[in-house]
Amino acid sequence: MTARYDAIVIGGGHNGLVCAFYLARAGLKVRVLERRHVVGGAAVTEEFHPGFRNSTASYTVSLLRPKVIADMKLHDRGFRIIERTISNFFPFENDYLKLGGGTDRTQAEFARFSQKDADAFPAYEAALEKVAQVLRDLALKAPPNVGSGLPALFAAGRQGWPLSRMGIEAQRDLLDVFTKSARDFLDGWFENDHVRSAFAFDAVVGNYAGVSTAGSAYVLLHHVFGEVNGKFGAWGHSVGGMGAITQAMAAACLDEGVEISLDAPVDKLLVDGGKASGVRLSSGEEIVAPIVAANVGPAMLYREMVDASDLPADFRRRIAGFKTGSGTFRMNVALSELPDFSVLRGRDKAEHHTAGIIIAPSMDYMDQAFDDARQFGWSRKPIVEMKLPTSVDDSLAPPGMHIASLFCQQFAPDLPPGPDGAPRTWDDCREEVADLIIDTVTAHAPNFKGSIVARQIHSPLDLERKFGLIGGDIFHGQMGLDQLWAARPVLGHGDYRAPIAGLYMCGSGTHPGGGVTGAPGHNAAHAILADRSVIGRLLRRA
Repeated sequence: MTARYDAIVIGGGHNGLVCAFYLARAGLKVRVLERRHVVGGAAVTEEFHPGFRNSTASYTVSLLRPKVIADMKLHDRGFRIIERTISNFFPFENDYLKLGGGTDRTQAEFARFSQKDADAFPAYEAALEKVAQVLRDLALKAPPNVGSGLPALFAAGRQGWPLSRMGIEAQRDLLDVFTKSARDFLDGWFENDHVRSAFAFDAVVGNYAGVSTAGSAYVLLHHVFGEVNGKFGAWGHSVGGMGAITQAMAAACLDEGVEISLDAPVDKLLVDGGKASGVRLSSGEEIVAPIVAANVGPAMLYREMVDASDLPADFRRRIAGFKTGSGTFRMNVALSELPDFSVLRGRDKAEHHTAGIIIAPSMDYMDQAFDDARQFGWSRKPIVEMKLPTSVDDSLAPPGMHIASLFCQQFAPDLPPGPDGAPRTWDDCREEVADLIIDTVTAHAPNFKGSIVARQIHSPLDLERKFGLIGGDIFHGQMGLDQLWAARPVLGHGDYRAPIAGLYMCGSGTHPGGGVTGAPGHNAAHAILADRSVIGRLLRRA
């Protein structure tokens, strides 16, 4: 018999689980279909070498919305975040910079490089916080759907009103962040390149661009609108890895009656009379539901799961041009000891081992990394962020051993031909590039290479195959101004509703974008429930 539900959720990543939770809490019969053997999507904890577990894709937390945490009672289910004492540690050739630990401490650190920059920091911090608050306020609100009449007009007015009440200085900062490159934005605040680079790094995390690319300042902002334990802009480590978050979410779903199916890849969306009617699994099984919420990215949903004939021609053309590719290469490394940095010696755990360790010594270095990737396929001197989760959570490795998460930029989603003109894929080059990344870290921590017990490689192609991230895009789609807010993924469908009745989008390819936020899942569920109300049905028919 064909199974029937009120709603199906494609993909058991964190946003899919959030969406399923809210739907089930409202009384719907919901089934989540996850193609892998474990829920969580890219937010999972997995053993990558005997005895060594890590967050194998997503690796740090800040952006998860407090309302989602509270509604799903995640703290009661074991959710716990350890804050970083300092945010980041930047080793340079003959010096280093520690970022974070409070305004006074950061000013004192900046003063070693520029007293002017130290003096400017409090005003910069305050300005960025005002703009970040705009994102927090908008994160759990559906963007107005352009072209849908009075409801969109009222929604735009409600969301725009707080912006109109901002002071003119804050409005200028907001405009700068959304339109300028990170380089231009930071040049307006600081003079020292090391100081500027400490902030510019956030502009290239998951962003296939340089710090001089127009619009890159927004990605910088996107990484500071979060909070940890009530502290705005902070980042932390999820005890037990990122999988502990999604396992807690899955438990919340099960308590509400959600059915979760693993090893259940969806092949096609079923459409009947212009309306979604269910899905067909790769096994051939068909599951019927009048509501389908897709937690996969727009590129996978509309290019692989939906028949082109079921989409309007203009939408089909625009989704074909939806940009994916975050330039990310991800590694997990088992270590016999902690890295010993040339500029800050010691193999015993110290403060800098608990921070994000960033190899991105200058603005030019980061721009060159992007230029290299476009020309050669990958950066000859890659940008590397290393996290050492076992410095705060020793449950992830055998006693005395450690793990390192390496999050690296810039790497082309699709490789250009090799020097001999022959076509290449990431399968041909992944080991060579992994060696390059290891050597990059070892140049700053000479004992690193020799301490490696095992390594796991996720090239852009590996990220696509394993986690369904098209082009290896960790955000389900690039986050330029043309793919944000009401235009994410396509203008006219930024409110989580697809051009097929009954089909909704609940993943990071919708507002507010990438990261472990839970916001798209929350917002999509509320859009679905609104459409099921009497008023909602009348408005949808109007």
